Amino acid sequence: MGSTLYDEAVEALRKLLSEKASLQPVAAAKIEQITAQLKTTDGSSTTFDPVEKMKSGFIHFKKEKYDKNPSLYSELAKGQSPKFMVFACSDSRVCPSHVLNYHPGEAFVVRNVANMVPPYDKVKYAGVGSAIEYAVLHLKVEHIVVIGHSACGGIKGLMSFPFDGANSTDFIEDWVKIGLPAKAKVLAECGDLPFAEQCSVCEKEAVNLSLGNLLTYPFVRDGLVKKTLSLKGGYYDFVKGSFELWGLEFGLSPPLSVKDVATILHWKL
Repeated sequence: MGSTLYDEAVEALRKLLSEKASLQPVAAAKIEQITAQLKTTDGSSTTFDPVEKMKSGFIHFKKEKYDKNPSLYSELAKGQSPKFMVFACSDSRVCPSHVLNYHPGEAFVVRNVANMVPPYDKVKYAGVGSAIEYAVLHLKVEHIVVIGHSACGGIKGLMSFPFDGANSTDFIEDWVKIGLPAKAKVLAECGDLPFAEQCSVCEKEAVNLSLGNLLTYPFVRDGLVKKTLSLKGGYYDFVKGSFELWGLEFGLSPPLSVKDVATILHWKL
């Protein structure tokens, strides 16, 4: 509907309003509704309403998913038993449940900047550690998947920051420096590549580093030894619309130390 029709509609309502005072509240509300609808139709700017966005989003979920699958949500009310634990980036473009079509109850998800898994540290990384411990020991997940992605801002930061002690951020540099071994490997092997290509390589190398870091958690190692747990790396390229998946396969026996395994994986712990 064009602006001319909009003006005509509003004018007709105003005329009705002046003729019948009793309709004033109804007409005023109708004018507001038409104005909002026409602005959206014309593509002109409207004020974003976060409450309305969340409200309409929940109504859609309730109507199209919750109410249509009562048996699923009835089971979920009793507890959860996901098969997967997923580490993914906080990037708004790469929601793992959306990309991999996980349904509620199928994946225990941790999202952070650059989908990093830090090494075992009860002081510095208790948040991530508690999530891994809960997933492995209590939820009994069978697969831990670390998923990187294209155009990752966290990895770009990792490759850009000088890490010379003069931090320009409060938290970001200290967090992404978890990936320094991956950065070092990329610079050593791909130092001649353009920066953008180095970042793309590092997006996958950081996933492998996180897989190596998972081996520093004793309950993860125990799961691998007992064959009750597997580790997988993934990479989602949202520019090309592709997804890669690889497994961390190696012979692991109880006498094998963490450092021995790290040597096999070419990572320094």
